[in-house]
Formats: sequence, structure tokens, C-alpha cells
Amino acid sequence: MAGQFGYDETTRSAIVEGLAIHYHEAGDGPVVVLLHGAGPGVSGWGNFAANLPVFAASHRTLIIDQPGFGSSDRPDHFDGDYFSYSARIVKGLLDQLGIDEAFLVGNSLGGGVAARFALDYPDTARALALMGPGGFTAHQFIPEPTLGHERLYRFFESGETREALAVFMRGMMFDPSLVTDEMIDDRYRRSQLPDTSSFFTQFRESFVEPANIEKTQLWRFASQIEQPSAIIWGREDLVNPWDGALFGFSQMKNASLHVLAGCGHWAQTEKFDEFNEICLNLFARQR
Repeated sequence: MAGQFGYDETTRSAIVEGLAIHYHEAGDGPVVVLLHGAGPGVSGWGNFAANLPVFAASHRTLIIDQPGFGSSDRPDHFDGDYFSYSARIVKGLLDQLGIDEAFLVGNSLGGGVAARFALDYPDTARALALMGPGGFTAHQFIPEPTLGHERLYRFFESGETREALAVFMRGMMFDPSLVTDEMIDDRYRRSQLPDTSSFFTQFRESFVEPANIEKTQLWRFASQIEQPSAIIWGREDLVNPWDGALFGFSQMKNASLHVLAGCGHWAQTEKFDEFNEICLNLFARQR
């Protein structure tokens, strides 16, 4: 993507809690924060680059590489669960930038971080768009681990091969042809950077540590989320199947549920127009 919304033109960095946090910024107006998902080699740009011009047309838009991902530093250690840790880092970045309020959009892991952010910093979170959010799924019909998570585990068990990553990534989409070789190559290259494997081990362990488990089950706290929210789910999501939305949605005070047919785990890509419209309409109603 060239011009004012290109990678280099929008790249920024700030030090938060001793880590260099990489992000992209474009546009003016109310602030929108876009938070990427997890998985090997993921980055904010990889998840949301195409959406940036749409959001930046009416909003000051930040795409943040969460700590340990993309071009942000990998922490040697962090306390507690990753949802809480990343939410704190995002809050620290917003404080540095003088941002008092923001709309938060999160995909998968980013959805979990956005939900935790709203719980921990309710005065800063104006509204939430949660897309297949991690930690929010209380499955009614689908056994765990889900097929998407099984494919992720196989990547690590395979010795982190490109072929296993390709299987995992193509499973993110209802239409796997949308996952290009270029996308796979970029994710695989990033997944092999120094310290990535050790960070990912710490990242995964933070969700299964006995002291953290209840806090990472964000559906337990759904009734405490008071911000206007749009819950967006692909009907064919194999990572976090959409039936997991039902309990959390039923508990939220001010939420709408959008289940998109012919869509996997990356609604921002597969249902580009619908996703953008849902988010922007949500934001417009808060003015």
C-alpha cells in the first residue's frame, strides 16, 4: 500500500515499560485502536493494513503491534495473564500520546485484550468491536480444542515448518485462496525471528497458569462490560467458533451480535465492507 497510508509513512514507535512498542498511525478525529490477533508471525499491519484508509478517513487510527508481536520488542518476562499485560501496555501508549478516550477494535487475541482493557480502564474505552474475541468463548456445541487451535499446536509440534503454518493460516479463512503465498512467507519469516519461540511459550503459558485461568475466561466478566459493543463473528470460524459468542453476548448490557455467513476468523479481510460498516456505525452512534 503506497502513499500516505503506506507502511513506512505510518510507522511510529514509543517506549512503554522499557519496551519499544511499534504502531502505525493515520487520520484525524476520534481515536480508534486496532488490535491484532495471535499466532506465529502475526503483526498489526498484517491484520489491518487494508482497513487503515477506511478508518483513517474519519478517525485518528492506531494499529498497534502488541508486546512480543510484529515489530514491537519481546519482553523477557511479564507478570500475570497476557490479556491484562497487553491492555496495560496499550494504556501506557495511549497515555504517552495524550489520548484520554478511544474506540477499540480487536481481532481474536486483540478482542480479548480490548475486552480486558474495557474492564480495567473503563473511562478510556468508549466502545468495543470484538471480532471472534479470545477468552470470550464459552462453547455450547463445539468441543475444545477447536480445529483451528489444533492446527496451531501442530505448527509447533512440526518443528515450526512453513507447510504447517500454511495449513493453520488457510484455516483462518472460509475461502482459503485469500491466503496468499506472500502472506504465508511474511508470517513465516517473522515467526523465525530471534526470541520469538521463547516469547510464544511464555505467552501460551500465561493462559494456563492456574492463578490466571479464571481471569482469562473473559466470558465470566461479560456482564461488567458496559461500553456499547459490536460482537462480530464469522459463521465458519474454525478457531473460535461462533457458538462461543452466545453466553457473553447474553450477559452484556449494551451489545449487538453480528454473525457473518461465508466468513472465517478474519472478518476484517473476508467481509471487508461489512466489517468496516459495523465498526464505523458503532462509533458514529457514540458522538
